[in-house]
Amino acid sequence: MDGFQLIAQGLVGWYVGMAVDVRGSSVFALSDHGATSAAARWLAQSENRADLIGGVNLDRREPLLARTLLDLSQTAQISDSLKVGQEVLEGIGTHNPLHRGTVEQAAFAVLKAPDIPSILIETAFISNPDEEVKLRSPLQQQRFAESIAEGIHRYFAQSPPLARA
Repeated sequence: MDGFQLIAQGLVGWYVGMAVDVRGSSVFALSDHGATSAAARWLAQSENRADLIGGVNLDRREPLLARTLLDLSQTAQISDSLKVGQEVLEGIGTHNPLHRGTVEQAAFAVLKAPDIPSILIETAFISNPDEEVKLRSPLQQQRFAESIAEGIHRYFAQSPPLARA
């Protein structure tokens, strides 16, 4: 084996080892300032390559106004997403260890709806054999679903949506 093959083999072994060692649940919200961790950045880049981004139809006659309204809306959306994400994360944490104790942020294309709180929930890592067992368990699936629903319910009980005229 030459040096390149040894390095490649070592990297594959490291990656496989890393994939088995990762564990825990995570919740992500949109970030307009970059990812909160290298893992969040990598995950967002990988997922965004697979998604198409929907457009927002804003009037092109007033681009500065449209940009300002979009910025205000997105700032509020991120704030609300972090709040609902924390509620969901706390609920999931009662059934599975958390990968991080706070809501992570990254620029996921699927989280860019400017008018509704959006979160991405990672219940567990299927690449980890112990967590794969949890993901396959109907009881664990039910626990995850209930804790997510309860977190969303707690958020809306504390922050009901404004009525639209």
